[in-house]
Parts: sequence; C-alpha cells; structure tokens
Amino acid sequence: MKKILFALAFSAMAVHVSAQKVQFTEFDLDNGLHVVLHQDKTAPVVAVSVMYHVGSKDEDSTRTGFAHFFEHLLFEGTENIKRGEFMKLVSSNGGQNNANTSQDRTFYYELFPSNQLELGLWLESERMMHPIINEVGVKTQNEVVKEEKRLRIDNSPYGKFSENIFKHLFAGHPYRWQPIGSMANLDSAKLGEFVSFFKKFYVPNNAVLVVAGDLDLEKTKDLVKNYFNDVPKGAPVVKTQYVLPAITKEIIDTAYDSNIQIPAIMAAYRVPGMKTRESKVLGMISSILSGGGSSRLSTKMVDEKKTALQVLAFNYSLEDYGAYITLALPNKNTPLNDLLKDIDIEVARLQTELISESDYKKLQNKFENEYVSANSKMLGVAENLANGYTFHNKNTNDINEELNVIKSITREEIRDVAKKYLNKNQRVVLYYLPKK
Repeated sequence: MKKILFALAFSAMAVHVSAQKVQFTEFDLDNGLHVVLHQDKTAPVVAVSVMYHVGSKDEDSTRTGFAHFFEHLLFEGTENIKRGEFMKLVSSNGGQNNANTSQDRTFYYELFPSNQLELGLWLESERMMHPIINEVGVKTQNEVVKEEKRLRIDNSPYGKFSENIFKHLFAGHPYRWQPIGSMANLDSAKLGEFVSFFKKFYVPNNAVLVVAGDLDLEKTKDLVKNYFNDVPKGAPVVKTQYVLPAITKEIIDTAYDSNIQIPAIMAAYRVPGMKTRESKVLGMISSILSGGGSSRLSTKMVDEKKTALQVLAFNYSLEDYGAYITLALPNKNTPLNDLLKDIDIEVARLQTELISESDYKKLQNKFENEYVSANSKMLGVAENLANGYTFHNKNTNDINEELNVIKSITREEIRDVAKKYLNKNQRVVLYYLPKK
C-alpha cells in the first residue's frame, strides 16, 4: 500500500516514553493465533495490528510478487465488507490504516481512537476469515501493482539497484528477487493459485495479533476471543531453510538506468541476518561510517575532499541473511573507483583500529535514543512486539532485551565484525550508470 500520512491530530498523540521496560500480556488461541496486548493509557489511541510470517521469500520462483500482491488484495473486501469499503470504514471512524510487505513478513495495521478498538479487531478478523478473492479483485489489484512498480522502480532514479545487487548476493535464495515481483508472473497466475497461497499462509497459526494503547486488558482479551476464535486453523507452515555457499571472490557487475544522470558505485556484502548479535554490530558500523554529517565517510568524502555528493553505508537486515551496502555518488566527475577506494580505506580503519572511547559513547547514546524513539508511539510498540515473536524464536520480550544487547557491544566486537564480513573477496561491486 502507498504510504498514508497520519493526520496531525494523531501525530500530536505520540506517546513519550523513556528507555523503560515495555509491559505486555500474551496468550495463544486454540487456532494457533498468538496475541500480544500492551496497555498504555497515556493517550486515547489504540493500534491494532496483524503480522503474517509470509513475504516474498515464501514464493515460488515462477510466481514472484504474490505476498506483496496480497498486501493489496486483502483490502478488496470480505463477505461482510463491501468491495472498496474497508478503508472508508477506517477513515469515517477517525482512524488510519496501511500495510507493508518485506521479504519475510506482511504487516497490517489500524490506528484508531481507543473507543473504536472493537472495530479494528473486527476488520482484521474479517480480513483473516472472510476475504473475497475473485477475478474482479485480482484484475483490479494487478493494475494497481503494475502502476506501483512503474512509479517506485521502473521510473524511479536508482530504482533497480537492489535487484541488480541481490541477484548476485543471494543467488540460490528467494531474496534474489524483490518483493514486488514479476508482473509476468502475476499476469499468468490463475485464480486458484491466489486462493491456495492465501489458505497456506494467511492463517492464524502463522500470525501474531498485537493490540497496543489505551485499552482494558480483560475486556480486550474477551473481544479478541470473540472475533478470532472461530477463524479456522491452517496446516502447519514449514519454512524452507536455505544455506548459501560463501562468496569467496569479488563479483563485479554493471547496470544501466535511463532515469539517472549521475552514476553511482555500490559495494554489497552478504552478512548474518536480523536474529544475530552481529547484525546489531553491523548497524553500529553503519552509523560510524555514514550516520549523519559528522560520520567518517561524510566528513572525508563530502566535506573535506568534496569528491562525493552523497555517501551511504547501511545494513539491510533480513531474517535469513542481511546485505551490508555502501554506495557513493560522485561530485565533479570523480572516478567511481576513487570513491570505492576511499570507502575501502575507512572500512579498513575499522578492521584494524578501535574506535575512540568518546566515539563509542556517542554511538551508545545515539542507539539508545533511536530505541526510545522507535517505541514512542503505539504503532512502533506494536510492530516491535510482533517482530520479537515472529523473528526471535517467539521471544516477544526481545523488545526489552534489545537495548541491553546494544549496550553490551564492545569496541573490539565492532572491529572484529568489520574484519570478518566486510572484505573485498566477499562482495558484489555494482557500477550503476546512466543509460544513454
């Protein structure tokens, strides 16, 4: 779904918290639906969310784009909600809603005034139990997805960089294609295939329902049971396990984009996934290299040498693996190889030298602030609780453990992780050039 901006009234209802423990109650229904409730009466707002453990990783290679397609399709209507009425019901009752899909999960949510909690629960139970999947809805959403792909990828500057990197970085794994998938695959799919995909993955035993905000715990438990107990349990969802051979030789490729005038150089490394401690260390490394104007790469390449218009380093963390990506756009026709060389020099510094104590303290403070900010609104709390259960071995309390893990990361670990994963023989280098 295209991003919907929250109304100013909801923005004003942001719930400010310090880095304190997030209290929650959790339980399972007989059909396998895991339920997490978080009470916070600071503001009269409630977030109702469902995270399904299904993303583009779960697709067949000849039917890519199904998970993202269902992100759209499940707004079409249900047996009790007329086609096109779902979002109208939300907005007419003072709420906002949206959904998003990644390689690993699909996340639906509504944000309501707390007196509309029951409406939010009914809407999500309808989506889970009574969706209408027919030719009309499939055809309609097929056109919507095609337009989204044209807007976000085909006609967007640098829109295809990730697919050009991931096809090499994750060869042999479904991460090699992007969540939006192939339009040809969607065009050729039959209605029965869409129905089968829904029945396999959009079942209560493959989902977690999180309700966070101004709620009464006992009443909410009763409402959840009332609306979700009758949803039929699906067959157990068995995830395919992928083990990729290590990259031992630098892979170099070139891609062309008619939407750009300024070329870019990118280097990507396959790294451990989000469940690991090392993934958090790589997030810290990103901050050191390009987290703000005073970061090492920005200071060196943008401010001092003025060879780059922009330089970035970030850890794209996924469930099975991650992609650590560095990229730079040249200033004044600086050769792309010169930019890559400067980035490599800073990476080598991290591999051989400990960061200073003052930089380490600054880093710790920054990540603590980001942690607090991420849990300062009910929707953020809801998503983080769902992430913990979905991706961290059903450990919903990961939301409270994450900050302690970050605080325990040492300067030596930062050096060692950089040395272990960010090496030239382990990467994909992509020259991303204007297409004449």
